[in-house]
Amino acid sequence: MLKKMTLVLLALTLLAACAPQPTATAEPSPTPLVHIKLPMGYIPNVQYAPFYVADDRGYYRDAGIEVEFDYSFETDGVQLVGANTLQFSLASGEQVLLARAQGLPVVYVMAFYQKYPISVISRADLGIRTPQDLRGKKIGLPGLFGANYVGLRALLFSAGVKESEVTLDSIGFTQVEALATGQDDAVVGYAANEPVVLHYKGYQLNEIRVADYVQLASNGILTNETTIAQNPELVRRFVAATLKGIEDTINDPDAAYETCKKYVENLAQVDPIVQKQVLGTSIEMWRAPVLGYSDPAAWENMQKVLLDMKLYPEAVDLGKSFTNEFLPPQ
Repeated sequence: MLKKMTLVLLALTLLAACAPQPTATAEPSPTPLVHIKLPMGYIPNVQYAPFYVADDRGYYRDAGIEVEFDYSFETDGVQLVGANTLQFSLASGEQVLLARAQGLPVVYVMAFYQKYPISVISRADLGIRTPQDLRGKKIGLPGLFGANYVGLRALLFSAGVKESEVTLDSIGFTQVEALATGQDDAVVGYAANEPVVLHYKGYQLNEIRVADYVQLASNGILTNETTIAQNPELVRRFVAATLKGIEDTINDPDAAYETCKKYVENLAQVDPIVQKQVLGTSIEMWRAPVLGYSDPAAWENMQKVLLDMKLYPEAVDLGKSFTNEFLPPQ
């Protein structure tokens, strides 16, 4: 009996040895992430919290994207996207239309700010409360270019005030000092920057926000016609990931602020009250029933202002300048 059992076991062993063995399968190689260099147009700042949140929480990575934040001048980013050297940039609405007027095939695909973020700030004792009160005043601004200048011109235009009725003072980015020292009666700056800083320095201010008087196309995501034609899904994924960052920041500003400390050098050492107010003011300008939506009326108003300023000779095709087609379905 023992001999028979031994023969049976031996036979089973031989059969097992002859049976096909499972082969090891190689793990699939991970799909490489698409590297995107994103010009921001300003220094690292809490105003970019949604982008930092989207990066830190892996929304870009989940979309197959690796983002490199580049703090170059805004116009550089527009030119590089227009030449298809880069796929995306942050840009304000006037830069988009100026680029289109120059023949650059750029397209605005997502609104970041829903309200034009420029304000005219003055000391409260001067009594400058409306755009009409600016007549005869000396107004400091970085220069006759960019969003500060366009925003001021739009504000004056909306109130029927001619540029010749004010004195413009090109002061670079020294608005806080110019107002504090009395160099200018009023200064033009970003609503989430200079007014907040001056307020926490103890100054009593009047602030005239451009967005309270005229709706203009503001800062958002820019791409180009080539990227849209060749890789529309990349555009769609990048927009969707960024919108998640905006939504998270609006819903939990404190958590977003903590995330910013990983991206903004020395943020942990500055006054958190001031910086959180900068973030809070920015959030006011991002909110919308549909995040990322571009309002056609804002673009029409922007074009009217730029044509009035004679910054380009004839209207550009707004239908080719911006689109809402890459926003997630509602």
